[in-house]
Amino acid sequence: MVNKELVSKIEAATVYDVAIKSALDFAPTLSQRFSNRIYLKREDQQCVYSFKLRGAYNKIAHLSESERNRGVVAASAGNHAQGVALAARKLGIQATIVMPCTTPSIKVQAVVSMGANAILHGDTYDEAYAYSQVLTEKRGLAYVHPYDDEDVIAGQGTVALEILDQLTDDINAIFVPIGGGGLIAGMASYVKHYRPDVKMIGVEPQDAPTMHSALQVGKRVQLDDVGIFADGVAVRCIGEKTFNIAKHLVDEVLLVSTDEICAAIKDLFDETRALLEPAGALALAGIKQYITHEKLKGKLLVAVNSGANINFDRLRHVAERAELGERRECLFAVTIPERPGSFLSFCRLLGARGVTEFNYRYSGTNEAQVFLGVNVEDADAEKNQILKKLETSGYPALDISDNEVAILHLRHMVGGRCPALEDEILFRFEFPERPGALLNFLEMIGQEWNISLFHYRNHGAAYGRVLAGIQVPAENRQGFDRFLAELGYRCWEETGNPVYKLFLG
Repeated sequence: MVNKELVSKIEAATVYDVAIKSALDFAPTLSQRFSNRIYLKREDQQCVYSFKLRGAYNKIAHLSESERNRGVVAASAGNHAQGVALAARKLGIQATIVMPCTTPSIKVQAVVSMGANAILHGDTYDEAYAYSQVLTEKRGLAYVHPYDDEDVIAGQGTVALEILDQLTDDINAIFVPIGGGGLIAGMASYVKHYRPDVKMIGVEPQDAPTMHSALQVGKRVQLDDVGIFADGVAVRCIGEKTFNIAKHLVDEVLLVSTDEICAAIKDLFDETRALLEPAGALALAGIKQYITHEKLKGKLLVAVNSGANINFDRLRHVAERAELGERRECLFAVTIPERPGSFLSFCRLLGARGVTEFNYRYSGTNEAQVFLGVNVEDADAEKNQILKKLETSGYPALDISDNEVAILHLRHMVGGRCPALEDEILFRFEFPERPGALLNFLEMIGQEWNISLFHYRNHGAAYGRVLAGIQVPAENRQGFDRFLAELGYRCWEETGNPVYKLFLG
């Protein structure tokens, strides 16, 4: 059920005063590697490095004169903010952008440099959005929604208009990242009107399945939490207008892991020498997953590279997890005898195999634990071979390749057990990353409870991640649980995690 009026709006959309007709590039290396014809729609080439300026400009261009005179307001942590700021400057309109306090300074500066007024409010998009609504009412400003507005949807739909114009061959499927759903709603409306045979496949992170969850139950749902690694699509509830379109026109929604996203960022860099943001690499991550599951060969697949506004500090995290996402690295916890020569014997057993990580610390007991990372061509095929070889050679081993504590924290920690330590429990925490946040966290948690283990690492994300050991006697556990509830940070208990018991407990 295609809305023909929306298709007409897409064809009449006013976007090219600020947007370019972005390239649709054939990806020869990826195509050969995956035995399919893969094309990349390069929205990362827009002047604000994202498709978002299309919808923002089309919306603002359609405002009445009185609305333009009052000015516009928007809430955004990144790409939409820059699109609105650029569109407003082009049309000579005053723009106010409400951004969470966790927004990286580079994005705030980009908005200010375009002449917009940036207001930092709250730690999340939801808090920034709520304040933008206050400003809308108080000042009579026109609100520019990032996705749930028909003029915005029409502007984003011009991406599909260009693809069908640029590629006349038979397209099997177009893969589109989903946040609030504006891009896929616009693109699906246009594609399904002219080429109903082409599959429209959305891609979301596993920890932000906004559209996926809604389609499963047939109605919009409010997620309790969403992951913020792919911050460009970290939306808790799909748009009303976008869902009503997508439920009729989107063929499928895929969910991809953080590691798969990181692997796709690396693939896109290898192919184009461009660094995509996590949300911008979602579509390629979806293509790779789809090819594997459907065992596709010889099909023509298009990925929308939706944005390239990545924080430089985040590249370290991306590089670390890319090999896991490609299934080209395995992590193991290996037990070796603590006796002269055992360390050398173990290294000889590994032979010429590429080692990515090797962490060992003398413990003084009969056994020692080694944190081992190994390069492989195909983790699924080789993991069990390595485990079997280690165990038959007298080295008990545990596969920890998918263990978040091991990946995020343990591999960066140096130390060991403390035999005299009592009543330690282990938790992972997330808190909004802003100046003074770590100190604030420590002050809140350290006033009443003794911290016996602590690891924090800043990966340039909006949220800081901490692994903490805390001494809590059994009789005080209920009080500690009440304290956690009052603390208000997302947390997960990891006391039973096998890597904690092997290396730290």
